[in-house]
Amino acid sequence: MIRNENEYKEAVTRLVAEQDRIKKYESSLTEQGLSSEEIKRVIDPIRSFNEQLCEEVESYNKLKRREIDEIRNLRSLGHLLICLRIARHLSQRELADRLGVNESQVSRDERNEYHGITLERAAKVIEVLDTTVRIGFEIKEPVIAE
Repeated sequence: MIRNENEYKEAVTRLVAEQDRIKKYESSLTEQGLSSEEIKRVIDPIRSFNEQLCEEVESYNKLKRREIDEIRNLRSLGHLLICLRIARHLSQRELADRLGVNESQVSRDERNEYHGITLERAAKVIEVLDTTVRIGFEIKEPVIAE
């Protein structure tokens, strides 16, 4: 997951470089006489990485546009907190200032996706991000054995 503008810029730069590298590599393999099937087999893993990076870049762009998916369980709360910060266009430093902690603390928390965060701390992050949270529940019907 891309968490800040620096990571975003690095990812975009890597994406462009990878796309160029794939084209050159594909051309080189063609010159070596490999069949299109053989080239595909060699290039597919590289393309897969490239597509994953492209998805991460697009995901970050969506967050900046405040397009945030709902979470389905509380285990995703840490990821959501990161998404909310990005959607609010705040840096980790700005969030740290609002929380009254060091930037390194926010960076560490986000790297770990807030694993083990207390409910009180999560509420504080949500509060300083000036965000409202709605919680809904869906009780699943029990499976009845016949």
